[in-house]
Amino acid sequence: MSAPSLLGVFAHPDDESLSAGGVLARHAEAGARTAVITATWAETTHRAEELADALRILGAGEPRLLGYADARAPQSAPDRARWVEAPLDEAVRHLVAHIREFRPDIVVTHDAYGGLTGHPDHVHTHRVTVLAVQAAGMEYLCPEAGTPWTPSALYLATHPHSAARDMGARLVRKGRAMYSIPDEQISATIDVRPWLEQKLRAVMAHRSEVERGALPGRLAALTPAAREELMATEWYLRHALGRPAPPQTELTM
Repeated sequence: MSAPSLLGVFAHPDDESLSAGGVLARHAEAGARTAVITATWAETTHRAEELADALRILGAGEPRLLGYADARAPQSAPDRARWVEAPLDEAVRHLVAHIREFRPDIVVTHDAYGGLTGHPDHVHTHRVTVLAVQAAGMEYLCPEAGTPWTPSALYLATHPHSAARDMGARLVRKGRAMYSIPDEQISATIDVRPWLEQKLRAVMAHRSEVERGALPGRLAALTPAAREELMATEWYLRHALGRPAPPQTELTM
């Protein structure tokens, strides 16, 4: 049985590699269709070019950019609304169209905290994705966006308390809040060591983020052993869709 198709929905270029690079590479290697939707940055920007390089490394197809502006970088899409201020119905409709076109078995996105740092764009991406996954299967919602399709599972990239303490000490800037969930709430703990080299190359493909000392840059400054320790495991929380999912829609372990 082939691995289930996988669609990642993330806020910024680099989130896909940092949050789910191992799972994306694993599913692609297993022959599954994989793709990533990115909410912010315009197609003409350097970040979009870097995203294309990262997705090529992960085997996740071409970029699918919604093209809104990053909340903290208005130059990312000068003629578009900030993602966190975009009309909710409009944002959901755009994402529904992508879900119905790609028809994924599994969707992966940020958790309700927006990940370890709680970035507002991540939080908004979570909200829009949860609504869009539900709306995509409802025939009378967004009828212009294509034939209804309901993914079988929705997973949220997250961090358990036990891992967050160590990761935060080395990767999160001092004084910033950190967000994680109790270890016992984790639905899937995935060892991605076999795909770690791909994952890290994809992270480093976001060259401008490495150069400016953002999270990819802080990772680049660590020793190879430290990078492996921090990036070799991915954690996910399964979001209830109101019905049991077939067993083949589990994230590939």
